[in-house]
Amino acid sequence: MCAYTLNNTWQILNTVQIMENKLKHCVVSLSGGMDSSTLLLRALKEYDSVTAISFDYGQKHRVELERAQQLVDYINKNCPTDENCYNGCTVNYRQIKLDGLVELLDSALVSGGEDVPEGHYEQDNMKETVVPNRNKMFASIVQAVALSVANKTEETCDIALGIHAGDHAIYPDCRQEFRDADDAAFRMGNWDADRVGYFTPYLDTDKLGILIDGERLCDELGINFNEVYKRTNTSYKPYPSGNSDYKSASSVERIEAFIALGRPDPVQYEDETGEVGYEVARKHVENVLSAYL
Repeated sequence: MCAYTLNNTWQILNTVQIMENKLKHCVVSLSGGMDSSTLLLRALKEYDSVTAISFDYGQKHRVELERAQQLVDYINKNCPTDENCYNGCTVNYRQIKLDGLVELLDSALVSGGEDVPEGHYEQDNMKETVVPNRNKMFASIVQAVALSVANKTEETCDIALGIHAGDHAIYPDCRQEFRDADDAAFRMGNWDADRVGYFTPYLDTDKLGILIDGERLCDELGINFNEVYKRTNTSYKPYPSGNSDYKSASSVERIEAFIALGRPDPVQYEDETGEVGYEVARKHVENVLSAYL
């Protein structure tokens, strides 16, 4: 287990407390993407009870919410009940609607915004994909749920986040400084906040490392890797069919990880000609990467 280390004494103490309590409760922030979906599998291995929360904030790629529900349904139905998975791999899942914000937010990712740019994350125009204060909004709700779980059970509860070493500098609310400040505000504003800790097992790895862990977890949990990952969405420009594009930066990064892993991505890709095979997407990404690496 890798606990999220903040510059506070409470975190060290809380980590010890969590270990003594055998990792009872966890709240997972589940976007429906590859990273948080792998995190959900990891949480099921590590914790006695798991709650997963997704957010509907009017995102254009809201197919990720459908995929999150499909993944939870698949896990709850197919994960065997044995010593490999606490509580029979049952996930308590909720989708929180924030869609009233759509007309108030300025971002290419929300309905009514500009077109989502294509290319690599190193391009300056990728800042258009920033949603103002998105992670702060999500964090406040997840923190409230985790603290409520802790208070009701009188046990510790961790917040599981899929943040990783590859999170990009264009997203200020993915930076360590932001998370330290946000956590400090949470603890200042709530009683018994020391019952809440963080679980961030991918803090020091990248998307390839996350996929490698996903392979291991699927094997240990007795579920099918392709069935899990075809129930995820990383594309910021999915087609009306629900199929993923392969040109937006988020898709490029995902396919790059699958190339490095050495196995095809099980999601269905599409372009203006219709559905295309993984090899078409892979060749496009290799061309994009050659221009930036």
